Amino acid sequence: MISVIIPTLNEAENLPSLMDSLCRQRAGGDVIVVDGGSEDGTLDLVARYDVTCLHSAPGRGQQMHLGAEAACGDVLLFLHADSAFPSGGLQKIEDVLAASPNIVGGNFALTFDGGDGFSQWLNGFYAWLRRRGIYYGDSGIFVRRSVYQRLGGIRPIALMEDYDFVKRLEASGTTCCIDDPGLVTSARRFQGRHPMAIVLGWLIIHGLFYLGVPPERLARIYNSARRD
Repeated sequence: MISVIIPTLNEAENLPSLMDSLCRQRAGGDVIVVDGGSEDGTLDLVARYDVTCLHSAPGRGQQMHLGAEAACGDVLLFLHADSAFPSGGLQKIEDVLAASPNIVGGNFALTFDGGDGFSQWLNGFYAWLRRRGIYYGDSGIFVRRSVYQRLGGIRPIALMEDYDFVKRLEASGTTCCIDDPGLVTSARRFQGRHPMAIVLGWLIIHGLFYLGVPPERLARIYNSARRD
């Protein structure tokens, strides 16, 4: 059984399509929305569905950590609210894990929905990163619950919670990337920003994280760069 965990913050515009897709697919699993203080009607929207809604301080790390603690499934799937989850995605996870008991978890091949050249470049860049064992929460990370617990779970840190968890997941055993079906996610966070600034910011954040700069400070740097 798969538990789907979705952190939200003002996602009323993007969430309905994801919720509809999941509700069509789920069979015995649970969907847990962990809201970080939405003010745009997200909570009213979530109330229309047969899902669990939890309340948290804002921050994906904190929200994902809380959602995992409340989950009932033997497999956990973490999704961003602005993702378009593919039809048959839940069944594919179950099939992959049932066929290969040695697989501890993984993610989906990721495509950004932007039609510009930079979004297309990102698609190739993310595929290149995945071949090197690097991926993020926007690609739909899934993991066996027993493995999640053994690794200490997703840490409730202010930034890089997905990268931090994936490093431990990749070191723990074999993972897989599901490319059929793949997952589509929004390119909205790149809009209005210069591609070189995005790439440079990515390198700086990862370098500082590697050097041990506290995630709270990294979050301030990251948010400041996005505003600029």
